[in-house]
Formats: sequence, structure tokens, C-alpha cells
Amino acid sequence: MTDRVKKIRLFSSLMKIVTIVSLISLLLSYLSPLVHPETVEILPFFGLVYPVIILVILLLLIYWSFRKSRWAFVILGFIVLGGNLHFRTFAFTLSEYEAPENATKWKIMSYNVRLFDAYNANVEQRNSNRDSILSYIQTQDPDVICFQEFYHQDKPTSFSTRDTLIQLLGMEHCHERYSHKRINRQNFGICMLSKYPMIAEGDVAFENFASTDNYAIFVDIVKGKDTLRIYNIHLQSIKLQQRDYALFGDNNKQAGEKKSTLRLLYEKLTIAYPTRAEQARRVVEHMESSPYPVVICGDFNDTPMSYVYNQFNKLLIDSYRETSFGLGRTYVGKVPAGRIDYIFHTPNLQSGNFHIQERAFSDHRAIQCEIWKTPKGEE
Repeated sequence: MTDRVKKIRLFSSLMKIVTIVSLISLLLSYLSPLVHPETVEILPFFGLVYPVIILVILLLLIYWSFRKSRWAFVILGFIVLGGNLHFRTFAFTLSEYEAPENATKWKIMSYNVRLFDAYNANVEQRNSNRDSILSYIQTQDPDVICFQEFYHQDKPTSFSTRDTLIQLLGMEHCHERYSHKRINRQNFGICMLSKYPMIAEGDVAFENFASTDNYAIFVDIVKGKDTLRIYNIHLQSIKLQQRDYALFGDNNKQAGEKKSTLRLLYEKLTIAYPTRAEQARRVVEHMESSPYPVVICGDFNDTPMSYVYNQFNKLLIDSYRETSFGLGRTYVGKVPAGRIDYIFHTPNLQSGNFHIQERAFSDHRAIQCEIWKTPKGEE
């Protein structure tokens, strides 16, 4: 046997091993939305890296197809096995729904503003980013806006956010939940502003509600003859510190340090996944008692191939998938998370004109869409 033949056979064996490992990873990513994160700790990571896995699978499909191998049919079978799960990450809607002329439309926006860049040491840049966020929101002119990582300082202040928004947008109706720091009179949390009356408002209590940085609030808003219950939620993040981000951007970091950082990241994720699952359970449980059609929007900190996403997707409509095409990346920070901000609604509502902000002024892009009631007889 010549060396060339040996190399070809060795490469073919290696490709088979890569294919088997990739197919197993794909199967595990299919399971990640269905299994509670506490059951198998490592399973959510396969859902997180699903876009990478499916890309590798497609490349392997091309390779084995050129080789005219049966492995191509095996790979194709595994892809088909995923069914509609693939359409959670990749939306393929080509047509837009249009609201009937007599429908009451609600333009709803969700935006994680990262504290309006309040902690940027460069004061000029900080003020510029805040003003860009305010200007963008004013240009879009939503009926209701849900903020996560909202920040405002009690008067007197040189860094006005909430009061400026109320004045710019003419939104006199407000519901908010904060952790308050007496020093410098600072408030950190989530906020909802509306052009239309809030006839009821409240919170969904999370565990350790008094000390958490994550909240869920809701309001019942009346526009015309219609009333919606709108939830604004910010689920548990992995709380990365500045040193943790080096794993994603510092090529000169020592191997030992990278290993330590990777381990720390894994530990933080294994804490965050079950916490988010419990928070999602509480929101869904609260939502099921709503007397009105429901819209749930916010920063879920989880991808479409996650257990948390699945808890909402089983009962609600993902407005992005209903009206859009593509990946819809909303997170633009260093961690490759993709689409983690959502606007869900109950099936008796319809959505259209979903839009993701093009230029980012935060580590999240704002998302927005129009919501309206399904005409009677079509529910």
C-alpha cells in the first residue's frame, strides 16, 4: 500500500469521526430545548452553539455528497429529524402580514440600553451614546417601549434619561422596577413607557427578588377599545466581568489563563441556565392567568435553541419568526449569543413589520414590531 493511499484512507477515517461527533452534537442540540437545564448540565451548551454545529453539518453534507457516499444520506436524515427546530434560529418568512384597516395597531419596542452607557469614563462619548439612543427612539415613535438595563438618576442630575424620554415621546404613563442606590441617587432596573393609559400594573416575583438585578413587570394598557397585557422581562444573565471577556478577544492570553477563564465561564453558565428556567416558569404561570391578550418582550439572555425559549414558544408566537427572514442577531457584545431579545404574543394577536435596529448604540439592538388583534372569526 502506497503512502498516498494510506493518507487518503486516514483522512477518510478522520472525516467519519468528525461526522459522527458532529451528528451526536446535533442530536444533543435538538434535545436542549426539551430538557430542563438542571437535568444534564452540559446540554444547554449544545443549544448555544447550534449555529456552529449546523454549519459544520452542512459542510460535511457537501463533502460526502461530492464523494457520493452514503454518509450524505445519513446526514440528510439527521437534518430532517430536527424538523421545525431549524426554523427557530433561521426565519424564512418571505411575506409580511398587514393589519386590516379597522384594526387597532400597537407599535411595541424592546430595548436593552446597557444603562445608557452611564459608566463610560469618556463623558463626551457617554453623553453621545445616550443622546443617540434617545434620538433613535424618538425617530421610531413607538406606542409602548420596554427597557432593560434601564438607568436614571434622581434630580438634580446632568444625565437625564427617564424624564427626557417622557418629554421627547409624550409618554406620561410609566411603570418601573429598580434597585436603588442612595449614593448618587441612582436607579438600575427595567422600565415601561406608554402613550396610552395603564389601567393596572404589577411585578412577577423572582427568587431573591429584593437582591436580584433581573426583573419582570407587566401593565394592562388600553388603546381605543382594545386592552393588552404587556410584560417586560429581563432574565438572568451570566454576569461576565471584564476579565471574562478576554476569552473572546485577547489572542495573546496565556493558555493556562484561557483554560481558567473558560472554566469560570462554564460555571457561570451552569448557574444562569437553571435560574432563567425558573424565572421563565414564573412568568408563564403568571401570564396564563391574564384576562387580556398578552405580549411578552425583553432580554431573555437565551437563544432560540434553549429550554427557556421553548417555555414561551409552546404557548406564544415569536413575532420575529412570524414576519422576518434570516438570523436576526440582536446581541452585539463580545459573547457570540445571536438572537436573545424577543417579542412574543398570544395566538389571538397578529404581528408584522418586525424591525431590528441597524446601528447599535448598546450591546443590544432595539427590536420592534406592530401588534394587532386577530379579526373575530379567525381566532
